[in-house]
Amino acid sequence: MAWHALDPAQAGIRLEVGPDGLDSAEAGHRLQRYGPNRLPPPRRRSLLRRLLAQFHNILIYLLLVAAVAAWYLGHPVDSAVIALVVLANAVIGFVQEGKAERAMEAIGQMVARQARVRRDGRRLRIDAGDLVPGDRVRLKPGDRVPADLRLLECHELYVDEAALTGESLPVAKHPQALAPETALAERACMAWSGTLVVKGEAEGLVVATGTSSEIGRITGLLGAVHSLATPLLRQIERFGRLLSAAILALAGSLVLLAWLLHGQGVRETFMAAVALAVSAIPEGLPAIITITLAVGVRRMAQRRAIVRRLPAVETLGSVDTICSDKTGTLTRNELQATHLVLGARLQSGDAWREGGSATLRELCETAVLACEADRPEAADPLESALLQLAGASGVDVAGLLAARPRSGLLPFASENKLMATRHGEMLYVKGAPERVLARCCTALDQARFEPADWQQQIQRMASDGLRVLALARGRSVRHDGRLELAALGDALELVGLVGFSDPPRAEVPGAIAACTGAGITVKMITGDHADTALAIAGAIGIDTRHGALSGHELDGLSPGALAQAALRVNVFARAAPEHKLRLVEALQAQGRIVAMTGDGVNDAPALKRADIGVAMGQTGTEAAREAADMVLADDHFATIVSGVEEGRGVYDNIRKAILFALPTNAGEAMVIFLAVVLGVTLPITPVQVLWINTVTAITLALALAFEPLESDVMRRAPRPRGQGLVDAFMLLRLLWVGALMTAGSFALYLAALAAGDDLAAARTVAFNTLVACELVYLFNARRWHAPSWQLRTLLANPWALGAAGLLVLLQLGSTYLPLGNRLLGTAPIGVVEWLWILGFAALAFILVEIEKAWLRRRSRGLH
Repeated sequence: MAWHALDPAQAGIRLEVGPDGLDSAEAGHRLQRYGPNRLPPPRRRSLLRRLLAQFHNILIYLLLVAAVAAWYLGHPVDSAVIALVVLANAVIGFVQEGKAERAMEAIGQMVARQARVRRDGRRLRIDAGDLVPGDRVRLKPGDRVPADLRLLECHELYVDEAALTGESLPVAKHPQALAPETALAERACMAWSGTLVVKGEAEGLVVATGTSSEIGRITGLLGAVHSLATPLLRQIERFGRLLSAAILALAGSLVLLAWLLHGQGVRETFMAAVALAVSAIPEGLPAIITITLAVGVRRMAQRRAIVRRLPAVETLGSVDTICSDKTGTLTRNELQATHLVLGARLQSGDAWREGGSATLRELCETAVLACEADRPEAADPLESALLQLAGASGVDVAGLLAARPRSGLLPFASENKLMATRHGEMLYVKGAPERVLARCCTALDQARFEPADWQQQIQRMASDGLRVLALARGRSVRHDGRLELAALGDALELVGLVGFSDPPRAEVPGAIAACTGAGITVKMITGDHADTALAIAGAIGIDTRHGALSGHELDGLSPGALAQAALRVNVFARAAPEHKLRLVEALQAQGRIVAMTGDGVNDAPALKRADIGVAMGQTGTEAAREAADMVLADDHFATIVSGVEEGRGVYDNIRKAILFALPTNAGEAMVIFLAVVLGVTLPITPVQVLWINTVTAITLALALAFEPLESDVMRRAPRPRGQGLVDAFMLLRLLWVGALMTAGSFALYLAALAAGDDLAAARTVAFNTLVACELVYLFNARRWHAPSWQLRTLLANPWALGAAGLLVLLQLGSTYLPLGNRLLGTAPIGVVEWLWILGFAALAFILVEIEKAWLRRRSRGLH
């Protein structure tokens, strides 16, 4: 029902209610029919479901199968160790991912708790949850509107709708009917549930409650929106599937070859397959990724950004499009007087303060005396901006008001679009330019009053997205008594025009320039007017060559045309919540990774749908904060750029961890595969494999989580959505370094047996060879192509040196302590064996550095 298109009498007839309101019996019937005026509570996941979700990973499933198989084949220690590794990963994920989706509950908290209604001909205060369509509700300043209302009568009513529509100023309301196609933000005869009465009083008819209200519709949108898996989670899932398929194929081949070549029994062969599977699965990788993300979260907190979901850090580093709300996000959500017209001449910035002209002082004094309030903090946004302008221009506001006390007031009325005050024999007027100019016959500092000159300046300021106010003064016939509109006459003197804007945040232009340099497109999606949106967008550096599209224009576009418009146009005005959501979805359908920033209730559905939602912490609503993945504690748009930088660093470090971990896993798997094919005893046991994959790998890989950012991280283009975690370079490195580790471990294992060492000692040699290669390879992997042997690189990350020292102690303990020998099946080895091991590790380090030097030389040749 287009309630705004019906006049008050028609609305009352349609709702079957008279001046005395509903009777109690009818209200009870309607409560049963329409339900309570409440929003449904959010669905929550139980703790058990959250914990079980941590096991939902194909690599974890493989490990669990391996643990069961090991137990069944009589290897309880191996089975217990595998199970403990799986449980440890689940607990880390469970603790770090303690998230709760409370956005709908937060919206519900915005709805009023009590309401003033007329029922049975009497005024009552009732629980707002008991309101029904047809109730007559009274509104007063400070009230939270309890339901969607069709206003019947208004007395200077102003409502703050910023959280719902994005409108930065309180909206003047009136009861007159409007055209059916009027946009939501312009339906001045409606008061929306959850918005705030700033000034005045009104009475209205309830036309929608609960989920049928506008705020309830947003809740429905929010509930229907499904959060997307982050790019990193999608890549990890794909990587896990491919790795699992490769491991199963390799294990199957191993069982088949062992049976065909050597006729080995099922039990022995199957245990070798379990050892191979355990060796190939990077058990520590989930924990490494989680901890790397957690380090990114901590770094972001130091940069004033609070991350609610771990993967959001990395996701912000992968975005190629940022869709931002305007009011409160790109702008300060506070009005400032930025342009003045004195003597029909436009001045902006600080130009009008130069010299402190007498005309400027008279304009400021007129502004102060024409205000209802006497200080900025007690005024509405427009009057606050005027008083601040006067104070900044050297006017003593308190002294002026004391010297010229007010003797009459004509309050602002929406039908008059002006207000006036009387101070002694003088009248001071402010209001809409067209209404004030019509009452003027002269102008200050202009020999001849030329209305056309002033109209030209008004149009110029309006086209720049400014809100324009005219100031005038004149003589009063009466010095006391009530001030009437007729007393203003048509012989006023026009003092000047003031242009107001919601100025951009100081850091925003630089932040948008940084985004552009990093290959990220910034789009503005706002509920404000197109002219205002384009003016702000142009001022802060957003590309406005393709103009702006309104929400009404978006409604008329086909899905294909919408997708093209979403890519081409960067400014969208008069956008409702569903428009923001559709734009985010259209961009995602085009392969874009989208970040959505916002602070209002109207932003919540799009914040939830975006790849990453970013809410303002100080000015943002609770609903926006709860729907978002990340909250900016300082409300600075520039903090998003810091997030992009940090996110790219996190992704770099995760890929470095994979580059470090996989060659070791490949080396272990190939050692076991080669041993089975050659028909020799396994050089390393499953428990030793788990030690390498968890204890040593995590100890070393943790250092990569603290690796500082590489210098070119913000000069790279955003990575493509389909790019995998492992590229061709990493795959080649994995294969040849893994083969190198296999050759060294196997050769030294056979050499130890040939030298007369027993099986335990020979296995200890192979075990320590793999770990030593892993240790030196950590330093290779800290830089993609830059040399790792330089002193500044070695000292750049103290965690790497600490991890290396800790690993040396752990390996010595596992080799020489009785407990280590008993748990891991190791034995003490001599100096000669250690020289073999260290010599081969040094060779491995040098070979990787030679490869990196060749790649650097090749890259320079290509450029």
